[in-house]
Amino acid sequence: MGDAEIIPIGTRGRPGRGTGKAPSSAARSLASGGAGSKGASGRPAQRRTSEEAAEPTAPQATDGAQADRADRADQAQPPSAPAGTPVPERPAARTRDRHAGGIPAADLMAAFHVAAREVFGEEWEVQLARFLAFLRRRVTGSYVVDEYGFDQEITQRFFMAALRPIAQKWFRIEVRGIENIPTDGGALVVSNHSGTVPIDGLMTMVSIHDHAGRFLRPLGADLVFRLPIVSTMARKGGATLACNEDAERMLRGGELVGVWPEGFKGIGKPYAERYKLQRFGRGGFVSAAIRTGVPIVPLSVVGAEEIYPLIGNLPSLARLLGVPYIPITPTFPLLGPLGLVPLPSKWLLEFGEPIRTDDYDEGAADDPMLVFNVTDQVRETIQQTLYTLLMQRESVFR
Repeated sequence: MGDAEIIPIGTRGRPGRGTGKAPSSAARSLASGGAGSKGASGRPAQRRTSEEAAEPTAPQATDGAQADRADRADQAQPPSAPAGTPVPERPAARTRDRHAGGIPAADLMAAFHVAAREVFGEEWEVQLARFLAFLRRRVTGSYVVDEYGFDQEITQRFFMAALRPIAQKWFRIEVRGIENIPTDGGALVVSNHSGTVPIDGLMTMVSIHDHAGRFLRPLGADLVFRLPIVSTMARKGGATLACNEDAERMLRGGELVGVWPEGFKGIGKPYAERYKLQRFGRGGFVSAAIRTGVPIVPLSVVGAEEIYPLIGNLPSLARLLGVPYIPITPTFPLLGPLGLVPLPSKWLLEFGEPIRTDDYDEGAADDPMLVFNVTDQVRETIQQTLYTLLMQRESVFR
């Protein structure tokens, strides 16, 4: 190989290309058309004629393509079939009448109809239309909110719908004396307060709505309207600040107003003092009722004292957080978030006979002794009814 020359890069192995020199004898022996070249089998490669070299060489087919062509050839004319035998036609590809997921449209619609009937009932189309109309009103702003922020549609469709299963299934509330709630016009519902967490107010609202067909407008404490999310929900649910001005305006407007005079002292009292009414404040609710001439309906609630039995308190932490108390119950904080689930006690709600206030003189609301006497009358009525209901109740949870 002494006379061999180096083939420059880019010549594709063709001797003499790109060098400007004639190929050497060693390079000529490596060329495909050389006389001394051999194939893979070791036999001398045959020279291609000029006509063969001029024809373009077809690219080699892959094994899969060759097999596919052979298969089509076999199907077109089987080798074993005699001459003149007709070739059977292959079935045409079936058209897909399915969706992307492979589910027929008819089956998909049938499943949707069955699911809608199971969830919304036989009138699911009407329910769906109502829901879409509700969404349209909320988006376009075609709904009414009164001067206190009360949204009747949201309250009825969502708040009441969420509270109703709790009242009916969890606490199994039994309502008595609902006929004492006026069908229209202003009235003041005065109730005892208990339960560590003011769930009794929510249960009273849904019970009056379902049995009397009216919305109860609660008077809430300052703390309720200082909380970011709770304040908005309370306003939309019909609550307003517990002050005489708002109470009198609502009563004059024909609203059914609810008040819990015990306040935080009622819901935060120890379990040992359950069903013992605390002080009813200064009687501001009585003066508001006398000024507007609306009846006072006493309400006694049994069962709320047992949902979170209060056995302790953390006053230092409560003052640090700015809340009236931090409760300690048999389940909280021992069980963590699970301790926030109320116990399923049996509830009894009894509305007493209304106490009329329209017979008093015009300046009677400014008489402190008269206001005190009426307040004490309401308090004693509720207390005696609580004792009666406790004697009638078979057990706490039944």
